[in-house]
Order: sequence, then structure tokens, then C-alpha cells
Amino acid sequence: MCGIVGYIGQDDTKEILLNGLEKLEYRGYDSAGIATLNDQGVHLFKVKGRIAALRESVDNSIHATMGIGQTRWATHGVPSKENAHPHQSASGRFTLVHNGVIENYQDLKAEYLRDIHFASDTDTEVIVQLIEKLFTEINDTAEAFRKAMSQLKGSYAIAMIDREDHDTLYVAKNKSPLLVGLGDGFNVVASDAMATLNLTNQYLEIHDQEIVLVRRNYVEIQDLNGQIIHREAFVAQIDASDIEKGTYPHFMLKEIDEQPFVMRKIINEYQTEDNQLKLDKNVREAMNNCDRIYIIAAGTSYHAGLVGKEFIEKLAKIPVEVHIASEFSYNMPLLSDKPLFIFISQSGETADSRAVLVKIKEMGYPTLTITNVPGSTLSREADYTLNLYAGPEIAVASTKAYTAQIAVLAILAVDTAKTKGFSIDFDPMQELAIAANAMEVLTAQKDTIEELTRKYLDTTRNAFFIGRSTDYHVCMEGALKLKEISYIQAEGFAGGELKHGTIALIEEGTPVIALATQENVNYAIRGNVQEVVARGASDMVISMKGLEQDTDAFVIPRVHELLTPLVSVVPLQLLAYYAALHRGCDVDKPRNLAKSVTVE
Repeated sequence: MCGIVGYIGQDDTKEILLNGLEKLEYRGYDSAGIATLNDQGVHLFKVKGRIAALRESVDNSIHATMGIGQTRWATHGVPSKENAHPHQSASGRFTLVHNGVIENYQDLKAEYLRDIHFASDTDTEVIVQLIEKLFTEINDTAEAFRKAMSQLKGSYAIAMIDREDHDTLYVAKNKSPLLVGLGDGFNVVASDAMATLNLTNQYLEIHDQEIVLVRRNYVEIQDLNGQIIHREAFVAQIDASDIEKGTYPHFMLKEIDEQPFVMRKIINEYQTEDNQLKLDKNVREAMNNCDRIYIIAAGTSYHAGLVGKEFIEKLAKIPVEVHIASEFSYNMPLLSDKPLFIFISQSGETADSRAVLVKIKEMGYPTLTITNVPGSTLSREADYTLNLYAGPEIAVASTKAYTAQIAVLAILAVDTAKTKGFSIDFDPMQELAIAANAMEVLTAQKDTIEELTRKYLDTTRNAFFIGRSTDYHVCMEGALKLKEISYIQAEGFAGGELKHGTIALIEEGTPVIALATQENVNYAIRGNVQEVVARGASDMVISMKGLEQDTDAFVIPRVHELLTPLVSVVPLQLLAYYAALHRGCDVDKPRNLAKSVTVE
């Protein structure tokens, strides 16, 4: 589930589809495919691997004026040609691409498709087989497509072609991004406008649970009941100075949305072809030989380090200390006999972290940098480096680098645990993939988060974030995001610490945002919420599915409990974004701050 491109018009579609998919490569993917339709029928080309390989597989002698394509990241079923999109129905009449996760695909398979032979292990194939099953009963493609969409639970962006209909692309979405681009004698479909900006700058927004019939000369939007919806197109305002933002108004919003793709990139880079963890042997040896780890970081990276401490101590059984770089330089603690120093920095240029690195190198201790910039100073001067693979992060407020740091720290912890012979009862890469899917679901719920922002944060002068265990560390990051771009006085606290002083600051209407994603402290944090409500606070509880209560403001998808910081931070990032936006702040360039802190 990554990138979708579709075209219907007058020109040959192959190059249009391939070019569009290439523009979506940044999202991360493991397979790709296209399907085109002409008088000879559907022509399907799929590969495991890169679009360059797909290009080589395409028969250039085939001319067709409509088609669909997709880049896939494996969720249901391993990366393979069979599991690559597009997928076809049993008769080959319907061909479909899909981004998202269908939560009830097993139920649909059991109820409707028990007699169907499946060519793949994907949830996507269930959709196209279901459409054909319904078509045999009602003999109407649009109605079968609409009826199938009404039975899907989960997230989806879908484009489909019917072998017997050369004039329509069938499109639908729910919680996954998808746009229709309007042209002169042609129309396009894309999950990201960047894929088709060379063709048009006129786009129609598709809302959740809408059906779109895309023809060469017009587009018809319907709801799931078949009622026609009229909507004006918008112009993608892009110039040379902000082309890297695409159609996003701010880099921060773009970088929040990129987080699921960063997760998939990390999985790809830190996993071998036979699904083993791939880590530099020298890093592995350094982790295995140390008796204590000292994580040195600042700001957001410091918060990621606190989460990393949880991973390493719980999984690899190595004691970990997390220190603020600017303090460590002047107040070094008593060190263990065989320490390993891990420096976490988005830019790799953080001056106070480098000051610590210089001292530690003089003392002869091993050093490891985790950074998004491999050629940076910290990367060059440390003994070893682990790359975040997050791509350029332009907004001053770090988002995707933070979650990338957490993901890499999780991989490092699991790898060390396995090296030491400790049992790990979960597949880290599979759980990271599930977290990536959950992040994508959350980034599609921007309207809900914006409504919560208006309710809780639009007029407040301060806000508190509370959590326990790992949630406490995420609350510190959520508070930092809010204060640095919206200028709201915000602080993150351990829930149990409120009564030791901070609760004195609670007044009527004070926003208190609480995280509840950890089962062992769920009741404790909810007790803390009641304490602040009793003093007049306006509480917003963000919980994880399975731990939610009816009064909670927002529920995040369920993921492995250790990896909840990857998911719970997303709504906090969006809260900060909309709070700053509503107050007219410069989201990407908050006052007094810089992306790379190069002075102590």
C-alpha cells in the first residue's frame, strides 16, 4: 500500500503510469505493477522490486489509452510478483489497485468467496473478487463496485478497470489519500498530486466513502447510496520555491504525512532478503560488549532517547542512562567500566552533542551516532553511524526524524537482545509495518484532530500533557511540539507527579491532554485525569483501541505496546500543527528557533 496512479484519455498510458509511479518512489515500496486496457483486453505487468525493473517488463508495442498502476509495501503477504498490484478477479474481467488495509477481509472471504481460488495472500484481492461476485448477481459494474465498498471496513484508496468498459475508471476512498486530476480530454487519479503535476494542476478532492466514476471528459462523484455530489476543483498552487512541498501548505504537514513511508524505508534498509535484521557487525559488537549505554541528545532527540531506553533495557537487559547533551558536557556522571555512548541527532550537527563526543573520544570510549544526515559532523567523528533514512526534514519542528529515531532504536534493541540470546516473542519488522499502517490511518483523520484543536487549544494560554510509563515520554514530546510552533505554554508531566505541585496550576478550562496506551497503568492515568477534572480542567484523553472508554476524545489503532510512541505521537503532532495554524504562526519557521543548533 503506497502509491496509486490512473489515467484515462487519448494518449498512450504506459509512460504516464510509469512516470507517475516514479514520482511516488519516495514513499517506499517493495513491488510495482501497471495494467492497461485496449481492444485486445487487459495487459498486466508486475514485478517484485523497483520501477526500473517494471519498465523492462512492459511490452512497449502495446498501445492503450487507459490504465492503473501502484507501488506496494507488503502488509498482507510477502513481497512477491503474485502479491504485487494490480490484482484481478477470477475471470480476469476486473483489475484493481488498492492502498490501505481491509480489516474485515477474512470475514468477507469466508462469507462470500469460499469457492474462489486466490492467486495472492493479499487483502486487496478479496476486494476485486467480491466485486466480481456481486456483479454476477446484479450485472451492473458501478452498482457492484458501490455495494462492495459499502461492505469494506478499514482504509482504502481504490482504482479499478472493467475489461468490458473502455470509458470508465472506478475510484473510491476511505481514510487513504486519493485525488482526481482534471485535464483537457483526459483525467487522472493519484494518491499524491506530485505524481501527475506534469499533466494538470486542477484537482478534485475525494472525501471518505465516496465513489468516483472517472471518464475522459467528465468526472462523477457519488456517495455510497448513489447520490451525485457536486464539488468544485481546486488549483494546486506550486512554484519553483516550494516544489519540494508538493501541494502541502507547510513542510511540517508533509513531513507528518511522510512518517508511514519512513517506517517502510527503515524496514527495507535494516532487513535482509531472508527477513533477518541487518546491522553493521561493529555496531552489534559494540552493543554486545558494553556494560552500560549513555544516550546523549537534545530536544526531540532526547525524548526519542527516553523511549529508546525503554526498548534497550526491557529487551536487551542493558542499563541505559539518557542525558541532555548541554548538561553532560559540564556535569559528567561517574561512568561504568565499559560504556557505549549513543548520540542521537536529526541533523548530526548539534553543537552541544558534539562537545560531549569530543570529550568521550579523548577518553577512548566507543561512540555511535544515530542521525538523518550520514555525512554530518557527528556521523563522521563517531566510531559508528546508523542512518534514519527519513529524507530531508525541512520544518524546524521535528516529526518524521523523531519517529525514525524510535524505530531505529527499536531495531537496535531487538538485534542486541537476539545477539545476547534473549527470547523475543514478536517480529519487529512486522510490528513496525503494522505501526506504519496505523500512522497512515491517523494522518488521514486530520479533520477530526483539527476539530479537537479548536475545542481545546484555540484560545488557551497554556496546556498540560500527562501520561505514565512510555506515555510520559511521548507527552514531553507532544508538549514540546505545541510550545515551539504555537507558543502556547505547554508542559509534559508524569501523571502521578501532578499532585506534587503542578496541580496548583489547574484552573477552570485548563486543557489537559492525557495519553492512555499502556495497559499496566491505564487505570492509574485515568485516576489522574479525574483529579484534574475535579479542579476544573478540560480533559482530552487519547487512548489505544482495546483500552478506550466512551468518554475518550480520540482512539488510536492498536499496535504492539512497546511501539505505541510511534502512533500516539501523530495526533499530538497534528494538534500542534493546527494550533499554530489557527493562531497565524509561522508553522515551519517558529520564532527564535533553527533547524540545526550549531552553537552550545
